[in-house]
Amino acid sequence: MFTSGAMPETPDQLTIETPEQVAIRFPLAGVGSRFLALLLDSLFQAVCYLAIGLLFSLLLASAGGNLSRVQQRTGELWLMAIVILVGFGVYWGYFTLFEAFWNGQTPGKRLCKIRVIRDSGRQITLFESMTRNLIRIVDWMPGIYAVGVITMFCNRQSKRLGDLAAGTIVVHERAAERPTWGGSSSRTITAAVFTPAPASKSPIAPLAVDLPADAVARLSSDDLNVIDHFVARAIDIDISRRAQLADRLARQMTAKMGIAIPEGIPSERVLESIARILRGIRR
Repeated sequence: MFTSGAMPETPDQLTIETPEQVAIRFPLAGVGSRFLALLLDSLFQAVCYLAIGLLFSLLLASAGGNLSRVQQRTGELWLMAIVILVGFGVYWGYFTLFEAFWNGQTPGKRLCKIRVIRDSGRQITLFESMTRNLIRIVDWMPGIYAVGVITMFCNRQSKRLGDLAAGTIVVHERAAERPTWGGSSSRTITAAVFTPAPASKSPIAPLAVDLPADAVARLSSDDLNVIDHFVARAIDIDISRRAQLADRLARQMTAKMGIAIPEGIPSERVLESIARILRGIRR
């Protein structure tokens, strides 16, 4: 869970302090969950290898009868080279492309509810994905990821060599407890939004807004600019129209984040919280 203010970091979590003094806590994925995800991914890859092998076998069989013995031998050598190249592409490209363009997850990681993020808590890019997966072959040596497992046990954040080189970390997506507003993820950022209180009460009253941390990170700088533009113009907009625009914008942002709008919280306060948290993460 992510709450404002400092909080101690335990061995099974990563805590990031943003410039906005918001502590973001990510539960770390251990060897067990990562091994299960790898096993599932290996099964998916095996299916790909089988399909590719059958395809090349059919191509070789269909072309073999029309070629001389020398041509068949040359064709077999070329076919072997292509199979090796395609096999490497499936092995390396599978992890690299899925993690870079599927929110830090492969099919196996998604089923196990874990994901790869950068040490800063932001989504990984193609560069980090390429780096961590190019070194995967070293983590594998001398077999069944022996180097990678040993490395994970030697650092408190369970990083293998690829993670250390790319500046990435694997975290859980599984909910450990239910947020106060009824969402599905336990990893939330609680931002204190201050609103004027009635004159009879204290001049400022805090209003807590809980938002899933990995969901906030899905928004881009363009989304932040849109929210900032609305906030800057809000004072000049008719109050009824302003509420409609805020509600529409909040629904668009939460849809991108993959969550529902927190119940009982005005849309403008949700937007302000998103902007404050996102600005801290982007810095």
